Amino acid sequence: MRPTRAHPARCLVGALALLAAAFTPALAGPVENRVAIFAALDKITGDITTLRAPIDSEVKFGTFRIRPRTCHTRPPTEEPRTMAFVEIEEHTYDKQHRRIFSGWMNAESPGLHAVEHPLFDVWLTGCANALQEVDDAEQAASRHSPVPSTNASGKGDALSPPARR
Repeated sequence: MRPTRAHPARCLVGALALLAAAFTPALAGPVENRVAIFAALDKITGDITTLRAPIDSEVKFGTFRIRPRTCHTRPPTEEPRTMAFVEIEEHTYDKQHRRIFSGWMNAESPGLHAVEHPLFDVWLTGCANALQEVDDAEQAASRHSPVPSTNASGKGDALSPPARR
């Protein structure tokens, strides 16, 4: 039996696909943040307000109560993409409230993922205080600020400064 030869174009396409896979950077997972940043429009006054809402806490704007549950970004080496899962309730003056939004907001396409209301509009503009950056800063600070050690008797060891009385 005679061996079959692969078509040169197929070999070239296969080699290019392998080369592209080898040089394509792996995508990192999302970066979690501690604060979601929103822009809010008061349609009566025309004022736009920037709201900084810590994750799992409530920020008030007009009759809205805005509560971000998570805010994700991508690492700086990747294409920007900022998303937050947000719950918004409207609290009326007659003490009634109803959830008017629960879902994902995307900062790169605010027109698709914003809350539009007769009086107020709210949309995601970004995230801040990445958990990894905060953890790295806390570790660096703990390395630079030595804590005096004590032994079982409560007195410092030979390397720690004497206790003040």
